[in-house]
Amino acid sequence: MRDLGGETVLARVVRRLRRANLIGELVIATTHSPADDLIVEECRRLSVCFFRGEEKDVLDRYYRAAQSVRAEAVVRITSDCPLIEPETTDMTIRAFVEKRPDYASNALQRTYPRGLDTEVMTYAALARTWREAHQFYQRSHVTPYIYENPEKFELLSVTGDADYSTYRWTLDTAEDLEFIRAVYGHMGNDDGFHWADALALLRREPDLLELNRHVTQKTLQEG
Repeated sequence: MRDLGGETVLARVVRRLRRANLIGELVIATTHSPADDLIVEECRRLSVCFFRGEEKDVLDRYYRAAQSVRAEAVVRITSDCPLIEPETTDMTIRAFVEKRPDYASNALQRTYPRGLDTEVMTYAALARTWREAHQFYQRSHVTPYIYENPEKFELLSVTGDADYSTYRWTLDTAEDLEFIRAVYGHMGNDDGFHWADALALLRREPDLLELNRHVTQKTLQEG
């Protein structure tokens, strides 16, 4: 719900994903917590569907959200990615549709900036994970049980032509927010830009990378 150029971070994520061609229905999986009433209000303002579920057990929330819309496949985008690129999301979904694995992701072997992550899984894979995953981090991060058990699931890694994996475009810290606000500001606070436009900006203005270069990504077990 933080401000990002006059809109909430959530609104930026929703509007960018609405430009993806292969997403069927967009659902915000939020919680029953009264604190998340604000998210529900924002969903209604954005005319986007929402599901309220468990706060700590995010895997359960995803599973039940998928049930609520009778999903055959689930595309997972986290709401801390306001630079998410609809083109790379479509690319990952297209690879999933063509190859028919249990799970496809452009973050298994990371070549895109952190913050463009897209995961796609069958409902059956999600349901099996819901039944079998017991570690706290496996349930709070939804998908680790899948990619930690390649003998149980067929995995598909979707990669790009060049390696931009050192770029940090996700939102976890105040420094990350400062960086993302700077990118949006240079784009006139219009969320219609392509991720290649952001790359070009960072080549012109490399000092922007210093805003959050020192931030270290937490491990799955840390939360």
